[in-house]
Amino acid sequence: MIRTARAALIIGGAVLGLAAPALAQTASTNLAVSATVAKNCSITTTAVAFGSYDPVVANATTPLDGSGTVVVTCTKGAGTRIDLGLGANASGSVRRMSGGTDFLTYELYQNTTRTTIWGSGAAAGQTIGAAPSKAGRTFTVYGRVAAGQDVAAASYNDAVVATINF
Repeated sequence: MIRTARAALIIGGAVLGLAAPALAQTASTNLAVSATVAKNCSITTTAVAFGSYDPVVANATTPLDGSGTVVVTCTKGAGTRIDLGLGANASGSVRRMSGGTDFLTYELYQNTTRTTIWGSGAAAGQTIGAAPSKAGRTFTVYGRVAAGQDVAAASYNDAVVATINF
């Protein structure tokens, strides 16, 4: 029995001797973690499609109206102004669609009453507030082709550059 007890003590001591030593002290520090979110915006559009212009009857005295959209998606807090250029066929500050050798004049507006022309720069671009979230925001572009234009039968088009300033 004494031999068994001694063997148990020897084996127990060996097991205890193999155990990891107890740690009596610690030290710590902070690990810095950082990221930068840059202001960013994207801009897409849907066309201002006026449809058929009839200079003889329907649009002899009544303008032709149409609308399109500008969709702006920005980082939360970004975005200040949407600018619309004069288009590829402008003559001075007059927007025009080309139809071969003829031009059909039109204008783009910020409001439904078509009283505020949508252009570019601080005075003519559409000021927008800072983005409340990253969700896209849609802005309507109201267009008008002036009545009574004497133009040839053709398909008329133009390309206007839309820009978001942020």
